[in-house]
Amino acid sequence: MTPPLESRSQPRPTIILLLLLLLPTATHMILGDGAVDQDEQHQITLASCPDKCGNISIPYPFGMKSGCFREGFQVTCNDSFNPHRAYLANSGVYQYIFEEQIRVEPEWSQVWSRSLDITAFELIDISVGKGEVRAYGAFSSMCSQNQTDYLLKNQNMKLGKKISPFLLSTEGNVVIGVGWRVQTRVYSYPWSPSVHGNSWQELILSCLSDLMEPQFLEFATNGSCKGRGCCEAALPEAFPIRELAPSFTVRKNNTLFKTNPCSYAMVVESSWYNFSTPDMYGYEVLPKKYPRGVPFVIDFSIPNGSCPAKGQPPPPDYACVSGNSSCANATSGQGYVCKCWDHYDGNPYIVNGCQDIDECKIRDLYPCTADGICKNKLGGYDCPCKPGMKGDGIKGTCTDKFPATARVILGGIGGIFIIAAISFLILLRKEKKKTREFYEKNGGRTLEKAKFIKLFEKEKLKPIFKSSNFIGKGGFGEVYKGILDNEPVAVKKPISGSVLENEQFANEVIIQSQVIHKNIVRLIGCCLEVEAPILVYEFLCSGSLDDILHGKNKVPLNLGVRLSIAAESADGLVYMHSKTNIKILHGDVKPANILLDDKFVPKISDFGISRLIARDKQHTGSIIGDMSYMDPVYLQTGRLTEKSDVYSFGVVILELISRKKATHSEGSSLVINFLEAYKKERKATHLFDKEIIVTEDLEILDSLTGIAVECLSLDVDQRPSMTDVFNRLFILNQSHKSQLVCEL
Repeated sequence: MTPPLESRSQPRPTIILLLLLLLPTATHMILGDGAVDQDEQHQITLASCPDKCGNISIPYPFGMKSGCFREGFQVTCNDSFNPHRAYLANSGVYQYIFEEQIRVEPEWSQVWSRSLDITAFELIDISVGKGEVRAYGAFSSMCSQNQTDYLLKNQNMKLGKKISPFLLSTEGNVVIGVGWRVQTRVYSYPWSPSVHGNSWQELILSCLSDLMEPQFLEFATNGSCKGRGCCEAALPEAFPIRELAPSFTVRKNNTLFKTNPCSYAMVVESSWYNFSTPDMYGYEVLPKKYPRGVPFVIDFSIPNGSCPAKGQPPPPDYACVSGNSSCANATSGQGYVCKCWDHYDGNPYIVNGCQDIDECKIRDLYPCTADGICKNKLGGYDCPCKPGMKGDGIKGTCTDKFPATARVILGGIGGIFIIAAISFLILLRKEKKKTREFYEKNGGRTLEKAKFIKLFEKEKLKPIFKSSNFIGKGGFGEVYKGILDNEPVAVKKPISGSVLENEQFANEVIIQSQVIHKNIVRLIGCCLEVEAPILVYEFLCSGSLDDILHGKNKVPLNLGVRLSIAAESADGLVYMHSKTNIKILHGDVKPANILLDDKFVPKISDFGISRLIARDKQHTGSIIGDMSYMDPVYLQTGRLTEKSDVYSFGVVILELISRKKATHSEGSSLVINFLEAYKKERKATHLFDKEIIVTEDLEILDSLTGIAVECLSLDVDQRPSMTDVFNRLFILNQSHKSQLVCEL
C-alpha cells in the first residue's frame, strides 16, 4: 500500500522504516549482571518448552514449539546462524521493502519500481515485565546515483490487523531524518475503535534537517540531532499504530550528489541513535554501518479480552496466572497486559512466575546507604540505620544518636554492663553447678527411674511460693497452694536440712508414690534441685478435718458424715499398715492430717513423714508428731509401731464426737476427761457435741466412745488393730444409714 503523492512534480518520497523493539527485561536492562543471574534462576516459560534461541531468552507467552506459545506469539529460531537468531513468526507481522528509480529530467518521474524483500522482524530481546519487544528494522534511503537519477529504498512496517498482539510503541521510538536537507513525515494506517476505512492517514511530525546551503555543512555537529544534518520527531502519544510509512522530501543539489549522495529516515528506539557527521557522506553509509538494521520498540498485549472487573472471576483463557501479579488494560488498542506486583519480578504469564526481589542485591534501584542495614522482606525491604544512629537508611538521613561525649559515657556504661553480664554468667554457672549437686545429693539418679513420680524443676515451682498462696504450716514445713500442668496441687516446702539425704529419701518417696488409695492423698512428685527436697501432693479443696471441726468458719456436721469420715480414714490407715509391700507407719495421725474433698471424703496426708525426717537433727523432737495425739509408749521407748497410729486415731474419734480440740496441757486434756468419765459411768454423754446428741443416736455415740477408749489403752497389746477399728466403724456407719432409711 503506497502513501499519497504530494505532487506529481515532486519525487514520491515514501521511505518506510519499520523497527520492531522488544525492550530487555527490567532486570537485564536496568539491574545489571547481578540481576541477570537472579532472573535466570526463575522459570520463564512453560514446562518442557525451550526458552532460548541463541543468546535471546524466549519467555511465555512467546514460544517456539507447538503448545509453548499463545496465539500470535510464535517465534522461529534460525539455526543457520551462529549463534542462532530469533524472528517473530506471526504471518501478519513483517517489514516490506521495495525499490523505486526516480529520474529528474525533464521532470520528476518514476522509471521503475520493484519489491526487494518481505521479511519477519529479527528479535533483539523480550521484556514481559514491560510488555515490550525489541527488534531490528531496516533504513529507508534516497540516494543520488548521478545528477538526474535517484534510487529510493522504501520500507513499510506491518504489525497485524485489528486483532493482533502488537502495536508500535509511541513512547519508546522516535522518527529520525539524516541528510543535507530532508523533511521527514510519517504516514500510517492506524487501527483503533474510532478509526475505520483503509486509507493512509498523515501524522504531522516536525522534523526538518536543513543546512540551507552547501556552505553551511560545517554547522552539522556530532551528537546533535536538532536540525543541522539530523532531525528527530516524537511519535504522537496514545495513537495505536499497526502500519507505518515514514516519508521525507529531499532537496536536489547537483553539486552535492557525490559527497552527500544519500539521505535517510528511520523509526528507531529513543536515545539509541547518536548522530555522526560522517553518516552524511558516502553511499549508503548507515546500511553498511548497521548491516542488521537499527533497534525499535513495539508494545504487546493479550489481544482477546480485558481485565476482569473487581470481584468477578477471570475468564477461562485468562493470561495473568501467576500469584503476586495484576492485570492492566492496554493503554492503546485492545487487550490487556499482566504485571508482577511492585518488589516482585519474573513472568506473570506462568504459574508462580512472579518471585520476590531481593532488593538488597540491587542497590541501584533500591537504595540503602552505607549507614543503613538492608533487610529483604516479602514485597519490599527495610533499611534501618546502624545501631547508635537514627534516621532513614533509604533516604540517606542516618546520623549519630549521641554526641561524642555521650558515646564515651555510653561506652563506659556498656563496659560496666559487660562486666556485670560476665559476673552474672559466672554466678549462673555456679548456681547451675549447685543445683546439680543438690539434685545428686537428694537421690535424683534413683528417682529418675521411678515410674509414678514426677521430677519438677525449681524454676517451675518458684511462682507458687508467694504469700498469697500460703495455706498452712505443719511438721514437715510450709504448705502452698498452686497450679502445675493445669492441676491444683499442694506444695510442701520443708525446713532446710530437716530431711534425709541421698538414697534414703529417694526410696521413701518412691514408696509413698506407689501408695494409691481413695482415702490417701496422692504424692504427685518432688523437686530435688534445692537443699531440702520439695514435695508436691494433690490438692483437696475443703481443707483439713481440723479446719472443719475447729476453724473460724465451722461447717455443720451430722453424725452420718462424722461416721463416714471416721470409717474411711480408718480404711486408709489399714491400707498403709497391711496392704502395701512395705508396712507404712504414719507417725502423726491427727485431724490436721486428714484432708477432705468437696464431698467430705477424707484422705490421709503426711504419712511416712517420720521416715523422711533426719533423726539426728536437733529440732527433730519438736517436729515429729503433735504431743496431744502422740502415743505415750512411743514417747517413752522411741519405738514407732502400727499401735502408735491406733492410739492417735482414738484421739481423732474423740474430737469427731465432741468437736473439742485434744489440747495437751498438764493435768487436763480431752483424752483424760473422756477416760475418767468412761471409767466412772461407762458413758460420756456430757462430752458429746450437742449438734449430734439425739436419743436414737446415743447408742452409736457410746459405741464410738468405746472404740476410742480401747485405742487409748496404755497397754499396747490391749489396743485393737486398725483393721478391727475399721470393721467396727464400718458396721456402725452402715447401721446408722439403715436407721435413717427406716425413719424415712
